[in-house]
Amino acid sequence: LGRKLFFEKILSADSSVSCSGCHKPEHAFSDTVAFSKGIYGHYTKRNTPSVLNMKNRPYYFWDGRAGSLEEQSLMPIQNPDEMGLPVGEAVMRLNASPLYTRLFKQAFQEKPNASNLAKAFAAFEQTLETVDSRFDDWSNNEGSLSASEERGRQLFIGSKARCFDCHFMEDFTDDSFRNIGLFDGRELNDSGRYLITKNPMDIGKFKTPGLRNIALTAPYMHNGQFTTLERVLE
Repeated sequence: LGRKLFFEKILSADSSVSCSGCHKPEHAFSDTVAFSKGIYGHYTKRNTPSVLNMKNRPYYFWDGRAGSLEEQSLMPIQNPDEMGLPVGEAVMRLNASPLYTRLFKQAFQEKPNASNLAKAFAAFEQTLETVDSRFDDWSNNEGSLSASEERGRQLFIGSKARCFDCHFMEDFTDDSFRNIGLFDGRELNDSGRYLITKNPMDIGKFKTPGLRNIALTAPYMHNGQFTTLERVLE
């Protein structure tokens, strides 16, 4: 049910877009442009992150404004630049559909409502876990890294590059918020986590993204300003 809803366009104001319009499965459930297009040609304010490997995250969105998959799942539906539909109206549309009323009763023993809509989305997103990379094979003694890959690994975990300071654990993120210099202090520039907490210490901080499937999720950073991993590393 959650998967079907993820691809369902009636959850947008003009029935033109679905979650999958920005979170494209063939690109690790991210988008290929800096800012994604929502209803009526509106563009998102930040780059679309992947929704893979989100099961164990404590925060969602670049600014961490959601604390659970359930909470996160309903926000894009209401966002005027994304799907632009009040959740109440989305629920009404689902209840007007004989197919969805039947599917929700099968899954939840009740008609569609905001709570079970969020639960259905979360149930689907919790299945989107990837643990079969070549690095995983190497970690499980089922494969090897090339000489170049091993040099990169040593840089990644070592004191010279120190990537591992922020990108660690199984999904290569510490789930924290950090300012790495992308905020230039201008009022019109996105100040990140600060917009949620209003704590001056959070100005310019954004959530550390995980690195799984990173080859498929360009462009990078919260504003999509870098088109290649080489630029990110520089």
